[in-house]
Formats: sequence, C-alpha cells, structure tokens
Amino acid sequence: MTGRTLFLLAFPALVALAACQNPETASSAAIEPTPDMSGWRLSSGKAPTKAEFAALAATCEAQGGAMDSCLVELGLKKAQ
Repeated sequence: MTGRTLFLLAFPALVALAACQNPETASSAAIEPTPDMSGWRLSSGKAPTKAEFAALAATCEAQGGAMDSCLVELGLKKAQ
C-alpha cells in the first residue's frame, strides 16, 4: 500500500470520528464559576488565602446545594 492510498483511507475515518465528538465535553467542566472570595472571613477574622477558599469552594461544589450556606457551615463568615 502506498502512502497516498493509506491517507485516502485514514483521512475520512478521522473526519468521521471528529464529527461524532460530543460538543458538551469541553464546556461541561465549567458548570458553575467559583464564587467571589472577597467579603469572606475565617473564624479568626482573617481573609482566607486563595488556596483555602478554593478548597472550601470545591468541597461545597462536591456536596451540592447553596454555596453561601455551605461556606458558612464550613466556618467562613461574611464580612460586614
């Protein structure tokens, strides 16, 4: 089999596979954006670091439900 024949057989197969791809797969990871961390405080009164807030937000996303009430249950307070 020559290279051209192989290309003529493989190219339509690759195009067919690309056409069958689910368009939802790329956007399914971004279901809900992470909430804004400004205005939240730890029980000590300090603002959480980005890593701390991201970890707490990820926990709340995994549990489902309302984000604000979950963050309060995990020990954060809204700054006044």
